[in-house]
Amino acid sequence: MNSDLSSQQVKDIGEQGLLERLQRFCPPEIIGDDAAVLETAPDQSLVVTTDMLIDGVHFSNLTTSPEDAGWRAAAANLSDLAAMGASPLGITVGLGLPSEVRVSWVERLYQGMTECLQKYNTSIVGGDVVRSPVTTLAITAFGQVNPNQIIRRSAAVVGDAIVVTGVHGASRAGLELLLHPQLGQNLNDVEKMALILAHQRPQPRLDVLPILRKILTPNSITDAINRASTPNSRLPIAGMDSSDGLADAIIQICRASGVGAVLEHRQISLPAAFDHWLTQEQALAYALYGGEDFELVLCLTQELASTLVQHLGQGAAIVGNITSGSTVILHDEQKKFPDQVLSLSQGFQHFNS
Repeated sequence: MNSDLSSQQVKDIGEQGLLERLQRFCPPEIIGDDAAVLETAPDQSLVVTTDMLIDGVHFSNLTTSPEDAGWRAAAANLSDLAAMGASPLGITVGLGLPSEVRVSWVERLYQGMTECLQKYNTSIVGGDVVRSPVTTLAITAFGQVNPNQIIRRSAAVVGDAIVVTGVHGASRAGLELLLHPQLGQNLNDVEKMALILAHQRPQPRLDVLPILRKILTPNSITDAINRASTPNSRLPIAGMDSSDGLADAIIQICRASGVGAVLEHRQISLPAAFDHWLTQEQALAYALYGGEDFELVLCLTQELASTLVQHLGQGAAIVGNITSGSTVILHDEQKKFPDQVLSLSQGFQHFNS
């Protein structure tokens, strides 16, 4: 075995040796059996989500350290829980590795995951490790939510306002700066770093959930029961996260709810750095289709939307409204840009050429 621990490869210590090293990232009272047993409160629903990240598709050594890859993987799953209104309980990690991968790289990957999870009092509670020709990371996250507070994509109704919890396009901009360091000559170091961190260390918006619970009144819950198009939801909010882009999120919500939408060009929240770097067309493309911003896109009554935006502050905005029909249109009230129909084909899709 290689005596230099920093150059040790996974094949040098084998599956069990690797598992022994990774177990220290988990609470000792959880590990040791074939499955994790997680206790939930009596009036809670268990929420489970799984996300996969593939080397060369979702992360690369050119732009992402092992710690950042781990952080982003954990954040992506926590963001899915937030989009459902759920608080995280724990995650399991499925890891496929070429045998030549260095052990130190794997440990740094797990360190990044734990750094993200610790912010939300969440732990790695199990998983699996296998040999694979390509480094593959599959995370299953578990969360809990009161059944009456589940956020669903199918709950949007005509007249709802569309709220974003923060700016869009920052992650894509950060990726471009990492891939092409010569870009962004008009940006200062603080602006560059903010965009790069938006890509490498995104923040899942779990902080939005207690604000939503605070502003929702008994009357608003009662009103939701009577919303004809949402028989399976008692929460007057539809939503999902914007991990695949702002346009994707709004289109997916509209499809699930059987509605359309109109977005206002000038209302879409963009990083301030875009003003002296990108053209309006580039900035809008990054925001609509760049992806991996991990903000929440929520549809709710105009009154609740205004209250939520006030509580969230900078970056949060009402960007449009839910309409009848099935088309999602980007509109510019200043008439500088023609109306544009948004579609999923304009953003990233797995397996597209």
